[in-house]
Amino acid sequence: MARDADGFPVTRSAGGVRRGAAGSRDLTVLDERVSGCRACPRLVAWREEVAEVKRASFREEEYWGRPVPGLGPADARIAVVGLAPAAHGGNRTGRVFTGDRSGDWIFAALWRAGLANQPTSVHKDDGLALTDVRVCAAVRCAPPANAPTPEERDTCSPWLARELALLPRLRVVVVLGGFGWQALWPVLAEAGVPLPRPRPAFGHGVEVSLTGPNGPLTLLGSYHVSQQNTFTGKLTEPMLDAVLSRATELASSPTDEPAP
Repeated sequence: MARDADGFPVTRSAGGVRRGAAGSRDLTVLDERVSGCRACPRLVAWREEVAEVKRASFREEEYWGRPVPGLGPADARIAVVGLAPAAHGGNRTGRVFTGDRSGDWIFAALWRAGLANQPTSVHKDDGLALTDVRVCAAVRCAPPANAPTPEERDTCSPWLARELALLPRLRVVVVLGGFGWQALWPVLAEAGVPLPRPRPAFGHGVEVSLTGPNGPLTLLGSYHVSQQNTFTGKLTEPMLDAVLSRATELASSPTDEPAP
């Protein structure tokens, strides 16, 4: 696999994404391959334009300008799946949700839930560490207007599928927003997870019990931590805390007993 100037393996097609994801033996390899992906021309052009033009308040910073890999340990029992990196958040810092208002919300909530060692995440080397949770996105590049196309979502989905497969203790997936909810179903089907019919509609607090490759798997819906939701009060801190509290409860329940 060819590598770019920064040493990341380069992927240039949907087929390359499928092969690269399937051949990733661990999260370290997967994260490197995600970081070198160039399979979606529109997203590549946008993320690199943003990294070159920059926002005035960050003009002295060097932007990441690449796809953003997930964050969190391989023994995580909880995964949090968002939409995509923010143009001046993860696309700038190189770490998912870091450096934007959505990150302010999700990392503070993870800290309150005992899943993060600090409530803030402002840059890649700020000391943030997650415990028992892996945070990732359905689409790994910052999209124009925060709106990936269905084709871009589907091209990117093998990265998410492989990431979840590399979490052998995974018990709960917290899905932020309707886009992530829709993106996750094909990923689960590809992994051989029996899916309910009809598919449950997205909603805040929706809970779906499934049987994953390694035992019980529960999906929990939450409104996305976007400014549109948090500024208007559609999503409040107690609402988000309740979802994460339920996630930790389910993750710690015995695998040989049905979750409450």
